[in-house]
Amino acid sequence: MSFGGITAEAIKTAAKAYPKPAVHYTYGTAGFRTKGDLLPSVMFRIGLLAVLRSKVLGKTIGVMITASHNPEIDNGVKLVEPMGEMLKQSWEGYATELANAETEDAMLDSLKKVIAEENIPMDVNSSVVVARDTRPSGDLLVKALLDGLNVMKADIKNYDMLTTPQLHYMVRCINTKGTPDAYGEPTTDGYYNKLYAAFKKFVVGKPKLSQLHVDCANGVGAPKLKELIKVMGNDIDIKVENDQITTKGKLNYKCGADFVKLYQLQPEGMELKPGYRACSLDGDADRIVYYYIDNDNKFRLLDGDKIASLAAGYIMDMAKIANIQVPREDGSKSPLKIGVVQTAYANGSSTDYLRNKLNVPVPFTQTGVKHLHHEALKYDVGVYFEANGHGTVLFSDAAINAFKTTKGATPEQENAIESLKGLTELINQAVGDAISDMLLVEAILTVRGWTLEQWNSQYTDLPSRQEKVKVSDRTQFKCIKADTELAEPKELQEIIDNEVKKYPNGRCFVRPSGTEDIVRVYAEANTAENADKLNYTISGIVFDKFGGVGERPSYYL
Repeated sequence: MSFGGITAEAIKTAAKAYPKPAVHYTYGTAGFRTKGDLLPSVMFRIGLLAVLRSKVLGKTIGVMITASHNPEIDNGVKLVEPMGEMLKQSWEGYATELANAETEDAMLDSLKKVIAEENIPMDVNSSVVVARDTRPSGDLLVKALLDGLNVMKADIKNYDMLTTPQLHYMVRCINTKGTPDAYGEPTTDGYYNKLYAAFKKFVVGKPKLSQLHVDCANGVGAPKLKELIKVMGNDIDIKVENDQITTKGKLNYKCGADFVKLYQLQPEGMELKPGYRACSLDGDADRIVYYYIDNDNKFRLLDGDKIASLAAGYIMDMAKIANIQVPREDGSKSPLKIGVVQTAYANGSSTDYLRNKLNVPVPFTQTGVKHLHHEALKYDVGVYFEANGHGTVLFSDAAINAFKTTKGATPEQENAIESLKGLTELINQAVGDAISDMLLVEAILTVRGWTLEQWNSQYTDLPSRQEKVKVSDRTQFKCIKADTELAEPKELQEIIDNEVKKYPNGRCFVRPSGTEDIVRVYAEANTAENADKLNYTISGIVFDKFGGVGERPSYYL
């Protein structure tokens, strides 16, 4: 069989340089992710699949090599769809099957299956853009990926080192260029200039916020944020912290958004004092959390729930003033439909605040950005943030058009309409973007004239704790009700239900990882001590009765 003029032998010969190790791979929400030295064969094969995806869609596809907040030794890869969204779910199965083909012949059979089932026109051109983060394994994995793309004769654009959201941005820009939906210039300068122009409209003429300390997790966000700061000049005051991208072992080590959120501690490498404002990005700059030290020297976290609430509150205020009417399919018009999408990890106080103070709908979905993104598309303005700080705001085409065509009857109304229009430029709608989200927060705080303390005072989080428990078989844990309960093991869910009753405001759930043999235990209660106790009790039971591996978990650091 010929693969669009390329022989099977040519593909097999190129593949022999990347034999599959004795590992089973799974394409999860974050793509493939494991130890970097186990991934060359996967990278080569992802190159082949990316070409097929590009051909069937007739669009440019992105490939990002990153492991986000994972330790430096790990790496991963994911495919990016034409509008910057995650890979279509049905293709995750193709990716998994292709990665696990044990021989070159089995790999070819897997390719043939995709071509046949998807009716892929092999005689059309393919276009793929590539980027990676700062991990030491990146160079080798990029080579394997390029070998896969080259053997299939793809048109390749290699951006080298980008944040993950920048790669998503590039893909969307390339695919919308020259259309009414043109998203921007597909260059890093285009990205910086777009964000800066939008940000400047919000802050012009207003008092500048105090310096923001930004922990970049010793990852790719550090050099990219420095490039943005050069463009923005004096319009923002940022001190870049944890920027050691070439020091071995530093990436995400006791720093970054995931560390700060999980342990509710300031990162190593930063010395915060009362009055300082701070935030942390993760290793590939798609997550962000804010925090500060209060006057009693207590650490205060403003996570993804707080960011979603800040954004939703501002958008709701602007929508009320603007009074925009959005055309509907039946010919009628109605006000903007605004929703905030959350997962089981959202703090209970945030859900209560959104529903009962802001009066905004709050649907819940399974954990994973693709699930939140899909649900957010049902609204004119869909705000979605996971508690870990990964999120964005989506605006429907109808809403964007309404912002552009509606004229305000008063200066206040006109300003509100312009603010909503400005948000569509400031927010990276392709994917959650820590740098874009940081500018969104800074813009709203500037307009509101708020300190971090004033933002945090809108509602008080219930104390919570999260723990990872290594298990021998994560597949025994099956979730229902948007990951808030277990269908199996039933015995474990009954234990959780009984333990939760012992604590005021108690809530707890157990959820398996999509990529590794661990389960995550999340607990909330009225006090930090009770949240710790509830989590420690359930984590211990999971370890003792349901196949715990390694060291028994403890939250007392």
